Amino acid sequence: MSSAATTAPSVDKVDGFSRKSVRKARQKRAQSSSQFRSQDKPIELVQLPLLKDVSAQEQPELFLKKLQQCCTLFDFMDTLSDLKMKEYKRSTLNELVDYVTLSRGYLTEQTYPEVVKMVSYNIFRTLPPSDSNEFDPEEDEPTLEASWPHLQLVYEFFIRFLESQEFQPSVAKKYIDQKFVLQLLELFDSEDPRERDCLKTVLHRIYGKFLGLRAFIRKQINNIFLCFVYETERFNGVAELLEILGSIINGFALPLKSEHKQFLVKVLLPLHTVRSLSLFHAQLAYCIVQFLEKDPTLTEPVIRGLLKIWPKTCSQKEVMFLGELEEILDVIEPTQFVKIQEPLFKQIARCVSSPHFQVAERALYYWNNEYIMSLIEENSSVILPIMFANLYRISKEHWNPAISALIYNVLKAFMEMNSALFDELAANYKSDRQRERKKDKEREDLWRKLEDLELRRGIQNSDGVIPT
Repeated sequence: MSSAATTAPSVDKVDGFSRKSVRKARQKRAQSSSQFRSQDKPIELVQLPLLKDVSAQEQPELFLKKLQQCCTLFDFMDTLSDLKMKEYKRSTLNELVDYVTLSRGYLTEQTYPEVVKMVSYNIFRTLPPSDSNEFDPEEDEPTLEASWPHLQLVYEFFIRFLESQEFQPSVAKKYIDQKFVLQLLELFDSEDPRERDCLKTVLHRIYGKFLGLRAFIRKQINNIFLCFVYETERFNGVAELLEILGSIINGFALPLKSEHKQFLVKVLLPLHTVRSLSLFHAQLAYCIVQFLEKDPTLTEPVIRGLLKIWPKTCSQKEVMFLGELEEILDVIEPTQFVKIQEPLFKQIARCVSSPHFQVAERALYYWNNEYIMSLIEENSSVILPIMFANLYRISKEHWNPAISALIYNVLKAFMEMNSALFDELAANYKSDRQRERKKDKEREDLWRKLEDLELRRGIQNSDGVIPT
């Protein structure tokens, strides 16, 4: 058999193609599918005078003409086509941004549909399909939007338009409606982080301006997250949507509606279970803490929920969970702490015993937090018995000297908190260890006797003589 036939396929090959060529093909496919169709013939735009060069009476009409011109779309996959017209549109968009920022009296009722039409023409498009087998958002570089020189200015223009002092939501709501919001939310799946950042600002402004759309926006974000958790685990804009939610939660009125509490328990907590948690964990933890600051009675179900879905085989996620728990404990009320201290410190004791030193180290850092230390001290009679055996054992056995030093400091702190209980637990631990060692010795002696008996039987079967 030839060597070629027996050689295993390279890990850098996928169905005969290198990973590099697959990635390049994917990038080209992604960019082209997010761009606009190329034109058969060059695009020509009639160059209009600058807004500043015409009278104030002529400016509103010229402004509308320029908006209509900016509805023209170009093929950005062909870098050499329509260069002059692309630059003209870019400069026109720049001019429109300045105009809505500085001018007054331009926002007539007929302006609103033209603005929304121009923005919709430019930003609403089919995004490339995401293939989770090819793209890893934690490792791979995102595909940047080729048309960004125009898109960026369209987004900036729209943000300035929404922020204008003359903006009237009562007029704009005819055009910025539920359909518009749905299309906007779909764009959050864009791989380009620059676009998602702009979308975050746009959606936040819409949420603030349009009271009638608030419940709809929350419901649709809820649906996106549920689909992400239970179906696809693929959506690029989770972190940005959580940032918006952080501000929304901060503005919730008290007492919280049952709808909001359900969102916390049935949507935000399950988000902790996805593989890509590290991409949005900081924003998720912030939302959780915002809820608990609003309503401390939610602390117990949240902590018990986190303990229920605690990662058992992923040390990176364990470290994230421990960090989030510390943020929660920073704002917890003493009455709520008492309710969860037992299951919580059983989990912390397991983390301290972890062979992965980063998990053990993160758990031991709780004792560097003054507020958490005060809570532990107030409840040392419950917490110390839970922690003592693991701490004492690991202090003698852990492979990492830094962990042993941290555990020594924790044991010293416990001894200063409640020396009588500490001494009692130490005596009990040593007594238990002696009993365990005695049992181990008895077990070993029994096994040795059984082995000797088996050896004797083997010899008897071989020569018929049992040695004395």
